[in-house]
Amino acid sequence: MIDILVQSVLPFVLSALIVIIITIMAEKFGTKVGGIWGTIPSTIVIAFVFIAINQGELFASHAAAIVPAELGVNVIFLLLFALLVHRSTVLALVVSLASWSFLSFLLLVFDVTNIFLSIIIYVLCFVLSFTLLEKVVHVPSKGKVIVHYTPMKIVLRGLLAGIIITISVLLSNISDILSGIFSVFPAILSSTMVISVREHGPAFATGMAKSMIFGISSVGVYATGIHFLYPAYGIVSGTIVSFCISVLFTLLLFSVRKKLR
Repeated sequence: MIDILVQSVLPFVLSALIVIIITIMAEKFGTKVGGIWGTIPSTIVIAFVFIAINQGELFASHAAAIVPAELGVNVIFLLLFALLVHRSTVLALVVSLASWSFLSFLLLVFDVTNIFLSIIIYVLCFVLSFTLLEKVVHVPSKGKVIVHYTPMKIVLRGLLAGIIITISVLLSNISDILSGIFSVFPAILSSTMVISVREHGPAFATGMAKSMIFGISSVGVYATGIHFLYPAYGIVSGTIVSFCISVLFTLLLFSVRKKLR
């Protein structure tokens, strides 16, 4: 009974509560601010704490090694959605998810477990995607919008996050790489994109995607932190220090982001 609680119920509840709070910020504060704060480490913190509790700090450290590379795949997901959403939301979502599946499969096949290689993959994906949206497509950010949140919308967002993180924790019983991949499955990214399109149109969703591409790197910083700190300092200290570093990095992103369109 306790094992079921630790592996499924608690991760589900905590992830759902966190997402309900942070995903609202995107529309409330506009794409430039919301896109960055919406990608600050949240559900990944819950996922890796419980992965470490279930399988140990060393296992969690190994699982975290693939996260930066997988975030690079998420960046490509956002890029493709932003480029295709003006044609069709369904087309954008299908192509983006199909590309995510294929690229994630490649990471699994090639066993990307070296943290430095993982970081290089992320950086290449980030530079390509952000440059295309910022310099080639010239995607502008959008300002504040007014959103009326229904209880159903908030609950659905929370449920989606809870399910994905629970799957990630349960996969730690099978493979550290699979667990790391699913810890950053783009469930919240895709739901945010779809909601943005439905409520504010493709232009707003594209601006949101650009900001999320820029801000998602803070999650990579967190994963890199726990990769090195979990084995050396344990779950509590490793989590706290890594999260603080990622928050500082997010603040740095804010200062840089203000200079961009």
